[in-house]
Amino acid sequence: MESFFCHETAVIDQPCQIGVGVKVWHFSHIMAHSIIGENCNIGQNVVVSPQVMLGKNVKVQNNVSIYTGVICEDDVFLGPSMVFTNVINPRSAIIRKAEYKETLVKKGASIGANATIICGITIGEFAMVGAGAVVTKDVKPYALIVGNPARQMGWVSEYGHKLAFDANNLATCKESNQVYKLIHNHVVKVQ
Repeated sequence: MESFFCHETAVIDQPCQIGVGVKVWHFSHIMAHSIIGENCNIGQNVVVSPQVMLGKNVKVQNNVSIYTGVICEDDVFLGPSMVFTNVINPRSAIIRKAEYKETLVKKGASIGANATIICGITIGEFAMVGAGAVVTKDVKPYALIVGNPARQMGWVSEYGHKLAFDANNLATCKESNQVYKLIHNHVVKVQ
């Protein structure tokens, strides 16, 4: 008996690693040599390419393509129809598999619907990428970024709420009472 759920229309190539409690929904394709951590949810029509690594509790919404070179740490959210790239200068007639670049999405980060993540960057812990954003460079932890090209518009808490810093560079998340400090244009959770 399997320790995960796989819809009858989904395809799972072997070998791959799929953690306990994972759900793979309609028409999704998990390719060989990928690793999916415990309690992930792989939505409808998702492609997980070879050597992709998803940590625990990653939520992948419908129509997402996760290409070779992508690593998502625990608790990452990938919104509907967002996409990763893995080659900087693709050409149909030129094979560039040896040039795939790694993209790292750190713990707790969220990427909104229809966002595009250009390869070779890191999205920091608990960062929030707005819907439709085109991310072309690294994103700081707790940063809120939007637009094309994406630009930082503020900071968010681990709960995803916008942070308002006072004169002492402190902000409190109203939902969790967690306190954050802004130090040299970086956010640190202090309690």
